[in-house]
Amino acid sequence: MRVKVKICGITEIESALAAVEAGADALGFVFASSKRKVDRQTVRNICASLPAMVYRVGVFVNSTAAEIKETIQECGLDGVQLHGDESPDFARQLLPRGVIKSIAVQDKSSLEKAHLYRHCTLLLDACSPGQRGGSGRAFNWSLLEGFPVREQTILAGGLNPSNVYAALEQVRPRGVDVSSGVESGNGKDPDKIKEFIQEIRRWENHASR
Repeated sequence: MRVKVKICGITEIESALAAVEAGADALGFVFASSKRKVDRQTVRNICASLPAMVYRVGVFVNSTAAEIKETIQECGLDGVQLHGDESPDFARQLLPRGVIKSIAVQDKSSLEKAHLYRHCTLLLDACSPGQRGGSGRAFNWSLLEGFPVREQTILAGGLNPSNVYAALEQVRPRGVDVSSGVESGNGKDPDKIKEFIQEIRRWENHASR
């Protein structure tokens, strides 16, 4: 099983190219309030420099459908990630673009609404009061026992080079998403990105035996 890797919170072209060189499948650009927020012009320039096979994702929190569609068009995005209170009907408005819906996992009940987003890829993230992702905190992966981790499931929340192997061993998602776990100081760390992806490939080799 090959695990897809998304590096989120990209703010500059150097980090984007370092992630691609390390083997990232997708890059995320935050358009919501965050220390990693970027403007459309910056994202458009970065996207224009990326190889065609890299999946470009815009991250939004409670934006209007019109605003999201306009950003997609202007920046050359392939898909969107919804981190707010967006309903299943709202998410459907963005099809046929790929739609990732974030689910903040605090307890078993947090997962009850996941089945309503059948048309979306699910991103299972930590629940951090006052934050919409990017907290650097992991959630209790045992909460996913019995949860149907399907083809379109991405694990996020506090992942880093030290714990991603264990996360894959326990949850076995089809994709992982990381932001703060591959940062040093104020930006992305190319060495941490490389180490993170190497750990994923190490797990894949082990799991295929």
